[in-house]
This record gives sequence, structure tokens and C-alpha cells, in this order.
Amino acid sequence: MTTVLELSDVSVTREGTTILDSVNWSVDSSERWVILGPNGAGKTTLLQIAAAFLHPSRGTAVVLDQRIGGTDLFELRPRIGFASTAMARRIPASETVLDVVLTAAYSVTGRWNEQYEDLDVRRAQRVLAEWKLGHLESRRFGELSDGEQKRVQIARAVMTDPELLLLDEPAASLDLGAREELVQLLGGYASSPFAPGIIMVTHHVEEIPRGFTHALLLANGGVVAAGSLGDVLTSEQLSQTFGLGLEVQETEGRFTARAV
Repeated sequence: MTTVLELSDVSVTREGTTILDSVNWSVDSSERWVILGPNGAGKTTLLQIAAAFLHPSRGTAVVLDQRIGGTDLFELRPRIGFASTAMARRIPASETVLDVVLTAAYSVTGRWNEQYEDLDVRRAQRVLAEWKLGHLESRRFGELSDGEQKRVQIARAVMTDPELLLLDEPAASLDLGAREELVQLLGGYASSPFAPGIIMVTHHVEEIPRGFTHALLLANGGVVAAGSLGDVLTSEQLSQTFGLGLEVQETEGRFTARAV
């Protein structure tokens, strides 16, 4: 086991507003974390630091043994898989699904003049098949449903066998069927001993796949609780995080929450 993320007293301040406040957090390569918290809690900001897209205002962030602010980010970022709505906006709507995944090998969006080997193409096709997208490889990204686009983003993120996988609300806006299909696929991936360390941001406990091991609760930029799922996802701590009386239930590895 190796530490893939280490935050020590990390704070982020923008225009006088504290977005993250003295966060201490460590993620191991064998762990699959979910980050939960209300809007404005700092979840996406925390993920941007983990993705090496944002420097802390104070404190130290070490990603894959590289300190943010003291390393070549262009060498670090290809080792991190990142899927988010912001990333999807950079993908040309006319790009084929195969090329969306294939271009991850060069960390670019939009096929230009790069040269790919047959090995790269076969790898991309295999990843698409694993995420039940093989039949769509010739389709244009902009023609896909929301659920299909979400899965293509994840396939792109895992294309290069990342050492750390970051997912920013992968099930957001999906209908029930698409959400459950994605959660099932993520659960299978997370349960594999060959999967990297995973961090996923979500707003809903119902979107936590089986195979996830840990949870971080954020509110007002600070950590409410962090640890194993069973210890953290309690009614008391979730109620404190969201400022509302909530009752949490777990059934066969899946969670639900409702107001009380």
C-alpha cells in the first residue's frame, strides 16, 4: 500500500473567502473514497487540488509523492485520471468516442496530428468494452446520452492506467436506470484489486457504489468526519454535515438517506 494523496493543513482562500480551511487528509492506493457535503462545502476545490489543477493558499499537498508547487505538473497530471463536467465541456462534440478515449494517451482533448500505435487503439477499444461502450466507438460524443457521456469520460480517465482516479459527480443528472448502470460498473471497478486509489465527489449517498471503503464529510470548507464508510456515514454525522435531521440506512453495501 502507498499513499497517493497527503494534505497537511491545506487551506484555499479566494478574494477573502475561505473555501477550504485547514484540511488534513490522507488517501492510500487501496482505498476508495467518497466526498459528501452541501453545495459550497469545498468538495470540487478539494478535488482540483488532488488533480494538481489548483495550489493551496496555505499548507502542503502531496500527490503521488510530488508536492504541488514544487514539481512539474505536466509530468504529474498524466498519472491522474480525472472525469468531470468541466472536462466534458472541453471535448469537441464532433469527436468520435474512440478518439475521446484514445487522446487520453497524450492528455489532450480533440484529435489533431498525434500518432497512435495499434496497441493504443486496442487498449482504448478494450476499455470501451469494459464500460459497455464498445458499440458506440464510431459515434460522435455530442450525440450520446448523458449516461453514455459520463461513462465515456470515465473510460477516458482510466485509459492510461492512472495511479489515482478522481470522479466529480459522475452520476449527476442521470435518470434512475442510467445512474444504477453507472453505479454498478463503478462498483465492479472499485472492487478490483488492480484499481487505483479512487476519490469520488457526490451529493447523494444513493450514488455510492459497492466497493467504496471510506468517506470524507465536508461542511463550510472544513472536515466534519473522515474514515471508513461504516464509521462516517451515520445519521448523526450526516445530519451535522447537511444541517438537517437525516436518517441513514445501509442495505447490502448501498446507502439511502431521508429527512426525519
